[in-house]
Amino acid sequence: MAGSTARVPVAKTYKIYIGGKFPRTESGRYFKLNASDGSVIANVCQGSRKDFRNAVVAARSAFGGWSAASAYLRGQILYRIAELLEGRSDQFVSELVLQGVSRRKAKKEVVASIDRLIYYAGWSDKYQQIFSAVNPVSSAHFNFSVLEPTGVVSLLAPEDSSLLGLVSNIAPIIVGGNTCVVLASAQLPLCAVSFAEVLHASDVPGGVVNILTGFAEELTEQFASHMDVNAIVYCDGDSEVAKNVQVRAADNVKRVLARCDQDWTADAGQSPYLISETQETKTTWHPIGG
Repeated sequence: MAGSTARVPVAKTYKIYIGGKFPRTESGRYFKLNASDGSVIANVCQGSRKDFRNAVVAARSAFGGWSAASAYLRGQILYRIAELLEGRSDQFVSELVLQGVSRRKAKKEVVASIDRLIYYAGWSDKYQQIFSAVNPVSSAHFNFSVLEPTGVVSLLAPEDSSLLGLVSNIAPIIVGGNTCVVLASAQLPLCAVSFAEVLHASDVPGGVVNILTGFAEELTEQFASHMDVNAIVYCDGDSEVAKNVQVRAADNVKRVLARCDQDWTADAGQSPYLISETQETKTTWHPIGG
């Protein structure tokens, strides 16, 4: 139309993911994610403490059913997530490129993320054999030690890894029967919310994985201190952050797992030991004979 100005594109608003749904943050806040040229890529919800509390409720509600699911089923579900991620790989590559990653590195990161899900799907019915034991005792008893999921795990995802670092931490948490509440990278948040869409389209029950976007400086204390969270994993931070997390977590003897300075592209970025870190060891005694 003559005299009309250029159309301003509508920037997508990336929502949070709680209990299998995509609400906007209850605070109504959002932050703009800008490209290197200053243009707006997207509007991203700035999650609040209330959002986190809601996510913990959803995670706790989902824990009973998910922890009771068979190892085989959990492995099949992780494999299904990998299938769906493979089918949307072009979208994730594009989002990584939008956030400043080269196309070559973006393709490698998406492929590595798919392979990591397959890796943990394969371990789902095997890690118990590695870490469980029949213990020698000097009495007429059988003594068995087996792993059980610790419960609800809060995760402060790595800031410098939009997709691979996120997947590398979520997968070992949930394959062991835990549920989780995740704070995605504030610098590179796009793939986290798109990954939530993949989870939503898969067979993962609502509440098993809950993903928030926002800022660690606002939410770390809540992630560490909430009394219904059983473990916290954090992937960034200096000595002051580490001390704060440890102090806040001590109130309910929460397990603290620091995974700072981890290269998620390396072989050490995947291991059955990452599954065992969010497990509890249960020992059972059973008498022999009458």
